[in-house]
Amino acid sequence: MRQGPLAGRYPAVAAMVTLALIPYLALSAALDPLVPIISEQLHMTTQTLALSSGLGNAAYAVGTVLAVQFAQHLPQRRMLLVYAVVLVVGSVIAAAAPNATAFIAGHVLQGLATSMLLIAAAPPLTIGFPREKLRNTAVIMNMCVFGAVALGPFIGGVQAEAHAWRPLFWIVAAVALLALILAALTFDDAPPADPQAPRDLKAIALATVGCTAAFVGAAQLTTHEISDFAVTAPMFGGLALILTLIVYQFRARRPLLTIRTMLTSAIPVAGVGVALFAAAASIAATALTASVFMQHFSPVHVGLIYLPELGGAVVMAVVFGAVITRRGMHFLPLVGMALLAAGIAFFMASLPANVPLALVGSALTGLALGATVAPALFVAGFSLQSNSLQRVFAIIELLRAVAAFMVAPIFAHLATRYSGDLVEGTGIALWVGFALAIGGAVFGVAVYALSGARPQTPDLDEFLDGDSPAWYSPPLLARLRGLPSAAPVPAPRAAPAAHRHPSQPSGPVLFAYDGSDLARHAISQAAQQLSPYRHAVVVCVWQPVDVGFTPCDSQPFDSDRASQVRQAAEQTAEHGAALARAAGFESCSLAIEAAPTWKGIVEAAHEHRASMIVLGPHRRNGLLGHLHGSVAAAVVSHTDIPVLLVPQPADAPAHERPPIRREAGVVSAR
Repeated sequence: MRQGPLAGRYPAVAAMVTLALIPYLALSAALDPLVPIISEQLHMTTQTLALSSGLGNAAYAVGTVLAVQFAQHLPQRRMLLVYAVVLVVGSVIAAAAPNATAFIAGHVLQGLATSMLLIAAAPPLTIGFPREKLRNTAVIMNMCVFGAVALGPFIGGVQAEAHAWRPLFWIVAAVALLALILAALTFDDAPPADPQAPRDLKAIALATVGCTAAFVGAAQLTTHEISDFAVTAPMFGGLALILTLIVYQFRARRPLLTIRTMLTSAIPVAGVGVALFAAAASIAATALTASVFMQHFSPVHVGLIYLPELGGAVVMAVVFGAVITRRGMHFLPLVGMALLAAGIAFFMASLPANVPLALVGSALTGLALGATVAPALFVAGFSLQSNSLQRVFAIIELLRAVAAFMVAPIFAHLATRYSGDLVEGTGIALWVGFALAIGGAVFGVAVYALSGARPQTPDLDEFLDGDSPAWYSPPLLARLRGLPSAAPVPAPRAAPAAHRHPSQPSGPVLFAYDGSDLARHAISQAAQQLSPYRHAVVVCVWQPVDVGFTPCDSQPFDSDRASQVRQAAEQTAEHGAALARAAGFESCSLAIEAAPTWKGIVEAAHEHRASMIVLGPHRRNGLLGHLHGSVAAAVVSHTDIPVLLVPQPADAPAHERPPIRREAGVVSAR
């Protein structure tokens, strides 16, 4: 594997990520004051420029999905170099554009390359270095995204004051070139993530067509009414395709994006929801008020009004870095939503031209942005294993792009068309933004409360090692659905010294639990044979259609729907964990989709570093009755971990396991 001279050096990698993300994000925020100048010099209409921005934002959203797909099948670091090259090419084309077509093409390439760089480079920066670097990474990620956005209006105002736009674009191209140079210097060859993963062309097509249609439709609001077919058909059709993408990925057996895992777990749903509310609400606090201030002040003056937003983003980035290893990071997005609501309130009071109030509103908005989206992203990411972080970033950035970039033209349309008075219309739009900020805070708190989720200190060692999430996230709305919501006792690497027998192994006992009476008997017998104070992991292995376990209740479910089978398996595993706790173990539950069953058991045992596997093998008739069952035999032959086989009681019937009945895809125990 080839390496660059700066490979593995955190400062160089961090600088590369920073330089790769800032150009497009800062440029997007700087374009508004430059619209008249670009329109005049390239002979573009305002509608064409709006279409250019819409297509660039659509490319940014689509790039998140493409980057995940490419990472599965292509060498990841080599692709990062390709993305950096595309960013440079797009930036040069846009800066040197002789006409509208070239300008739009360059801007689209910039948006596409930036999101792909984010997905390819940011997760390795987060999990590829020791935990003490994570604070710095949190600050960098916050500043790359929201510091750049906060700086954009000032940069755009300075450039507009000079009645030029190309110098700014050439500076962006130079920064992109520096990012490419650092990408080459920090190159550390890495293989594809999963060459056997399916090529999900359907997901890519849905994302591409859906995002393009939705953003093009929203861009039409510059010259069309919201009720016009040219707006509603592509915008709502595109949103329908994006929703179809989410449903398709939720139901897919081997999804490209981890939608199912995220949307069935409480803390990721809360994090993603808060991020979307914040992204949508913040547009009302910045873009709309800027259009009002432009009627009273010069572009540079307006840029200075928004400069405190950068200061607020810097302060909150440092705060985020300080709390990322603590329980308090759960509360940071909530604080951010409150600050965002306060910032919008000050902006409302500042209209049409109260500079002191606008400065306060700008500072509060900067603090809010630094406290909401990036922290919420990490809150969601910490709830899953670190090998899912790339896909978590992709999902959040895809949805955030839709929420933020599509809301902007809708709010602008509302402000200009509501009453014919820009100040009054902007005030109404700001009220909508204020309601979104409050609604986002209520949503996050409600999800935590109704799911039984509790703020926890992240276990970053486990997370960075890839062994488990940084904390436990209960099932979504667990309390309403009657599911266990309390965090199970984790399986630590070693039992407390005061309670551990000198010869007791340090790893947990792993129980393979399929809901049968024999599996229950194995747990009770193991409790009598093993030392007390043992930790245990109770695993239920499942597959769609074949199921592979007996549900712990008599409620039927559709065996062809993976989501229903998975939910039943989780309930069955938790039932087994409750039995283990009653037998004296400190246990947690785990449901795994795997085929064949033995493979899931063996992989779970190795992943949790189990010291023993306990099985209750099912008795077979004839010659096979003298063996211990195909699953047990396969487990024994595929692991070096000790396996305890607990046979059926002598008085048990030969076929004690309740049979599974399938009728038109529906299964139930009887």
